[in-house]
Amino acid sequence: MIELRTPAEIEEMKPAGRFVAETLATLRDEARVGTNLLALDRRAHDLIRRAGAESCYLDYAPSFGSGPFGKVLCTSINDAVLHGRPFDYALKDGDLVTLDFAVSVNGWVSDSAISFVVGTPRDEDLRLIETTERALAKGIEAAQTGNRVGDISAAIAEVAYGEGLSINTDFGGHGVGRTMHGDPHVPNDGRAGRGFPLKPGLVIAIEPWFLHTTDKLVTDDNDGWTLRSADGSRGAHSEHTIAITENGPIILTDRSFLGVK
Repeated sequence: MIELRTPAEIEEMKPAGRFVAETLATLRDEARVGTNLLALDRRAHDLIRRAGAESCYLDYAPSFGSGPFGKVLCTSINDAVLHGRPFDYALKDGDLVTLDFAVSVNGWVSDSAISFVVGTPRDEDLRLIETTERALAKGIEAAQTGNRVGDISAAIAEVAYGEGLSINTDFGGHGVGRTMHGDPHVPNDGRAGRGFPLKPGLVIAIEPWFLHTTDKLVTDDNDGWTLRSADGSRGAHSEHTIAITENGPIILTDRSFLGVK
């Protein structure tokens, strides 16, 4: 069911968005060559506890995962792009890192993701990250009252196809509210003018993610969660939670006030 939020409820959602933004900025700053993924997860756990927030991941057990996720942070490295379950791994020079984080604060959820490189970057990785960020910006730009979900999807796809990338539509954006995943589904490819009409009060996560040379995913056999590219190519993922209003979209997980994207 698609739910629309009142202006007062959108105000109530802002603390969750701010906390998610601050946490991702902190974790990005602390992630460097030699940092262990389990240490990042512990750090996120500590920040959640201090804020009195609740993780959306810890007990999350959807049909596509293998039991409860059991961690509070998604850490996808190199050829992993989604649902990366933290494990005993120290980041290496040149690793492409995606952190995806969702929590509930005072009963309202926000969800966001960032990709970056630790140490010495590859030019193609930086370009892939920039492409997801640009696609996200275009998707948000299209999230205007009177448009439709397909307009967001088409705006994202235009950026990806312009870079010669293919697109997987199995996983994409989604409604956000009292729970992490709700309706409507917001795929990263679609036809403009189609889909659910965008109305004031609709709160959604928009999340373009792309792989260098494929759109096919495989699930890591070791944890039953981490989604990797089928051909070993690297992936990047950018995500914001936004609220649609009469005056345009509000980015609830905006990090620009922290001086970071």
